[in-house]
Parts: sequence; structure tokens; C-alpha cells
Amino acid sequence: MPELILPTTRLHDAFLDCHREWGPGLHEDGFGLGPDDDVDSADGFAAWVGDRVRHTHPAGTPCPPERHGSPRWIVEDGRVLGGIALRHWESDLGHIGYGVRPSARRRGLASWALALMLVEARAALGLDRVLIPCLAGNVASARTIEHCGGVLENIIETGNGPVRRYWITVG
Repeated sequence: MPELILPTTRLHDAFLDCHREWGPGLHEDGFGLGPDDDVDSADGFAAWVGDRVRHTHPAGTPCPPERHGSPRWIVEDGRVLGGIALRHWESDLGHIGYGVRPSARRRGLASWALALMLVEARAALGLDRVLIPCLAGNVASARTIEHCGGVLENIIETGNGPVRRYWITVG
């Protein structure tokens, strides 16, 4: 049975296995992984995980002034299957980003995780609607968002190419 958990250094090897499956240079939505992040070394990974979770806070408590979010990993039987994050700040690209490793796709994990994060968006931020993007060519992600109630607002051009922007009403 999958679960959503806070990122943890305990799953360093499992994270690396997931990361390698995506392949070099491919964007892994939901993890907040930047091109300069060192996740291979134990110290670099610990620093990266610490940065991801340092401003997490209980639902309903005030947000700290720094940019932060609610990061979660999709984990099952000790395997990291993907990541999802609720951004606690305004962004042209939306409130939630997610990704599922290739070998774990087509199981409904993205829909399941997205539904849980919509509850988190309502509880933590009091949002009535959430903006969720996906690359225009990512048909599977568009279907996931639509399955969860997403209504297409528009398609915008970004540095990563055209992005579909969906609104989902929560609550």
C-alpha cells in the first residue's frame, strides 16, 4: 500500500534508485530537485532533504515568510515511486507539481497523491481552488489532472516549452 511521507535521509538509496530510473537530464517533477543539487553524496543528500523540509509546518498554522512547500514522497515497500509538492507561494506555474517514476506509472498513483494534496491545499492554505500545470505534450498528466477535476485555463509558453494550466476546485 503506498503512502505519502516527508522526504527523509533514511531512504537515500531508494531515492537514488528512483532518480536513476528517470535518467540524466530529465526533469523530475514533485521533488524540487535543481541542477546544482547534490543528491549522490550522503552529506549533499542530507542538506537537500533538510532544505525541502525545513519550513514544513502543521496545517492551519501560519506560513513562514520564506518560500516553502509541503513536499511528499510516494513510497511503497521502501521504494520511492515519485514525489509531489504543494507550493505555499504564488507561482505562474501553479500550486502543485508531481511526478511518478516510469516503472510505477499507470497504477493510479498520481491521481491518488494529487487527491491527497488537494486536501492538504485546503487544510494548510485554505485554498478554494488550486492551479496545476503540466507540459502540453504530457497526455498522461493532463488526464490525471482532468480526472481529479481539473479545468483547462490556458496554455502558456515557458522555458520548458508549452505548459497546460488547470484549475481544480477543492473543498
